Amino acid sequence: MTDSRSYNAFERGLHRLAFAVTRAQLGLADVEDGIFAQRLERIEIRRPLFITSLPRAGTTLLLEMLCATGEFASHTYRDMPFVLCPMIWDRLSRGFRKAEMRRQRAHADGMEIGFDSPEALEEVIWKRFWPEKYGDTSIALWSAADRDVDFEDFLQKHMTKIVALRSVADTDKSRRRYVSKNNANIARIELIGALFPDAGFLIPFRNPADHISSLLRQHQRFSDLHAGDAFARDYMRWLGHFEFGHLTRPLDFDRWFTGARQLEAGDPGFWAGYWLAAYSHLLGLAADQVVLIDYDRLCREPEETLARLALKLGLDDPNRLIAQAGRLRSPTGYEATDLGVPTGILEAINETHKQLVESAI
Repeated sequence: MTDSRSYNAFERGLHRLAFAVTRAQLGLADVEDGIFAQRLERIEIRRPLFITSLPRAGTTLLLEMLCATGEFASHTYRDMPFVLCPMIWDRLSRGFRKAEMRRQRAHADGMEIGFDSPEALEEVIWKRFWPEKYGDTSIALWSAADRDVDFEDFLQKHMTKIVALRSVADTDKSRRRYVSKNNANIARIELIGALFPDAGFLIPFRNPADHISSLLRQHQRFSDLHAGDAFARDYMRWLGHFEFGHLTRPLDFDRWFTGARQLEAGDPGFWAGYWLAAYSHLLGLAADQVVLIDYDRLCREPEETLARLALKLGLDDPNRLIAQAGRLRSPTGYEATDLGVPTGILEAINETHKQLVESAI
């Protein structure tokens, strides 16, 4: 999730303008297709990777580690705020770019980000083409039947542009795999899998007591942030980050939220129900493209787990990923009794977690 605290008044105004004219950005994207046609036609999207899960599962660190191998191309903060026309924005912004400067992100979880950090930005595209999926209180799921020619054409071209931007030179063959980290994509696995048959989905999961407690704590943190900073709230809304705070709109897996509207996001039961609905849904998908990874085991056995992951993802040089094992630290642990949810729900959660562990690499 992005961090808006470092933007000055001019930059905040630029962001407001950019997201007020997304239709114009689509027009500029068409212009890009012509201007950069020769550069783009040499790039073919093969074996794209989509990292997704509920927030707080380790998706950001996995994205950073995979991008550090040099084999993947991702959005970065440099693509903000004209996300839909990244190549034109890249050319226009070169004259006034800031130097790389890293700082702890808004989650206050120890992870540092900078302008060149990989980030989740493609939700802007999904919002633009699928506004009917975003309800006032929840977000509907996509299925393989949700096909839209204009959307598919735009997404394919956009992914090609991100690969082109992240390649150092036209002859650079290393960063030819598009990678996305987007938590909302767990609601679209069937559709994305139909669009890209050679795609992979990397889905980390954590011990449920720890994960649910972390979700609740971040919701409380962002609720405070949104109450005191209108721009931060708008910024997350523009980017489609509806995970926490005043903007919370859960993905309605199997209509779990429709049947539990009495629960508020400040209630541990809300996040427990969300966790159970999300991962039960994932287990029900018959998708060979899905790779489940036990984040807790990854932290306990980093070299061994990264080696299996590199093999599963077909990396050109597995050692580039394995060498980053030192970046992994065990996440904060919580007592299961802190959840405060009914015994029956806790038992269902634990059984679901057991099945996830058995299915993980």
